[in-house]
Amino acid sequence: MIKKINTLVTITIICLISFAFTTSTSSKYKCMIQMTNYSGEGAYIVVSLLDKEGNYIKTLNVKGDDQDWYHDITEWWENLYGKKRPNIDAITGETLAGGERAVSVIEIDNDKINSGYKIRFETAVEDQKYYANDIEFELTNETVKSKVNGKGFIRYIRLIPQ
Repeated sequence: MIKKINTLVTITIICLISFAFTTSTSSKYKCMIQMTNYSGEGAYIVVSLLDKEGNYIKTLNVKGDDQDWYHDITEWWENLYGKKRPNIDAITGETLAGGERAVSVIEIDNDKINSGYKIRFETAVEDQKYYANDIEFELTNETVKSKVNGKGFIRYIRLIPQ
């Protein structure tokens, strides 16, 4: 009887440990986007999670809610959204115009930090340039609580752990 109880306890502990290691937890980050002072229409912005090879994994945030213009965010459209048409629950409002700023909350799986994964900010403005890598950086303990400068319509972003 005692052997059966010990065996049952052992199996239960192994199952709990296994569950603890396979359950991916995530963390939330405030993401503030500050736009440059440009003139023209508001920018569509897509924030994506990329794997070590630069393949799209997940859309973390979208600024701009008119799906008719999503094809202008070329890389994202051709490699993720246009092919798979996933149901995006990360659409958080209107486009951002020159000089504006917005704060959103994005969620990142903890196992993606310090593992070679990247985050990319793509921007597109009607009748203006498209920036596939307005901002792109590797997710590390340092970068998920930092300010990163943009190369196009985004002046900078700042991530703040919640």
